[in-house]
Amino acid sequence: MAGVVLLVNLGGAADYAIRHLTSRSLGTLPPGFAASKEGFQVYALLVLGIGLIFLGLGAAATAVTAGIVLIGVGLTAFAITSVLAIRGEVATARGKKS
Repeated sequence: MAGVVLLVNLGGAADYAIRHLTSRSLGTLPPGFAASKEGFQVYALLVLGIGLIFLGLGAAATAVTAGIVLIGVGLTAFAITSVLAIRGEVATARGKKS
């Protein structure tokens, strides 16, 4: 649910998170990929993928097929968005070094 709220920017939740959390330095680390709209959407999809995995685990207790499908979709979303997030963070870090 949190992933959906952040993804669609419900009530300005994504804007608030970017402004107050992801665009600030984390110790010695400067703001990264998550400080951009595109990066934040990737991370919101990552959270959504994790949520689908847990939803699938819960659903598998009563509806095995539906649960397995949700787990598969969640794992796929998690894998794809993890790669996108890593690529975005690396590109952002390289861009800041120049």
